[in-house]
Amino acid sequence: MKNKLKDLEAYFGLNFHNFQLLERAMTHSSYANEHNTSSNERLEFVGDAVVNLAVGRFLYDHLPYDEGVLTKKRAQAVCEGSLCEYAKSFNLGHFLLLGKGEEKNRGREKPAVLADAFEAFLGAIFLDHGYEEINKVLNKVVFPNISISLEEEDNDYKSKLQELVQSDKRTLNYVIVGESGPAHDKEFIARVYMDDDIIMGEGNGKTKKEAEQNAARITLEKLAQGDNTDSVKGE
Repeated sequence: MKNKLKDLEAYFGLNFHNFQLLERAMTHSSYANEHNTSSNERLEFVGDAVVNLAVGRFLYDHLPYDEGVLTKKRAQAVCEGSLCEYAKSFNLGHFLLLGKGEEKNRGREKPAVLADAFEAFLGAIFLDHGYEEINKVLNKVVFPNISISLEEEDNDYKSKLQELVQSDKRTLNYVIVGESGPAHDKEFIARVYMDDDIIMGEGNGKTKKEAEQNAARITLEKLAQGDNTDSVKGE
């Protein structure tokens, strides 16, 4: 087992002063109960606080939103499903010590087991090395995933526009109003309407989806500049 954990340690460039912390982080309660030893539950408690703080700081540095939005995005980034995916990205289940029953029930693949072990892993690193060493793990498996999701959300202009108008109970409708070019290199023109008769904006794109996103983006830019819906009627 120690050799396996050395591989885990090397993967992230870690060097535990107290190797027992890493061993405990990988010890599920089912194994601890069978072998009369300590489980990773207390380390999980520490890791939970650490990952919430670290992700909170990352979002604060990368997003200009208010507390409510940041809190929501942090919750998404540290929920059980997300923690499980981080753990799976480096096969954390392979390193776990499980009891016979948990092993038989495929505990190495259970989201709750993996999420808890990931938090315990971070807790062990924190207690052994302090906060900065945590970034060796977060920079490799957590922050890149969060960055991808932020980029996807930032480019989803249709959703942003929908959020903007839905509070007034308005509806949006996207219509492809034109296309040009040969079959292998077409360009589409999309128009976004509000309440079916108010033209909000138009956009071009190589696909219908891209054209619709650009129509939404242009509409958002007009609204941000202070244009109201009346000023874009009939455009």
